[in-house]
Amino acid sequence: MKNHFELFGLAPAYALDAERLDRAYRDIQANIHPDRFAHAGDAERRASMQWTTQVNEAYRTLKSPLRRAGYLLEMNGVDTGFETNTAMPPEFLVEQMELREKLEGSRDAVALGLIEKDLLNRKRTIEAQIAECIDGRHDYKSASDLVRKFMFLEKLGGYIAAAHDLVETRTPEA
Repeated sequence: MKNHFELFGLAPAYALDAERLDRAYRDIQANIHPDRFAHAGDAERRASMQWTTQVNEAYRTLKSPLRRAGYLLEMNGVDTGFETNTAMPPEFLVEQMELREKLEGSRDAVALGLIEKDLLNRKRTIEAQIAECIDGRHDYKSASDLVRKFMFLEKLGGYIAAAHDLVETRTPEA
């Protein structure tokens, strides 16, 4: 079986051409989509469904920077242990606490927008560092540490989205 990158005709790399991935995905889907096999035999329909499931999973993995990084680390023999290894440098944890305090103190969309902008900048920086570690230096240990940081930032992004929802649902006081 091909790895996810081979499936889409891409070189295994963290930095990838998203348009090329999307095109390859659409091309494959056009050939294997279950609708094309509606009048085929049971075996062909099952095979189409299995291929569609595999292609969709591969696409979701490569489309997501976080999942793509984890997949590349696994491909290179790194046991990421993301679920169990949550140790982080103290300075990073302090930054996370400060960001969460800012978030908890934000009561309007403007303040949340500023926090969100800061978060996006931090995520871009870490993504560039992950790309350098994986693609440039093949330093998978450092990349693994950065991916764990990225996971923290993604989680914080979810909290920001929830805070936006709360701000939007509040009714102004009379």
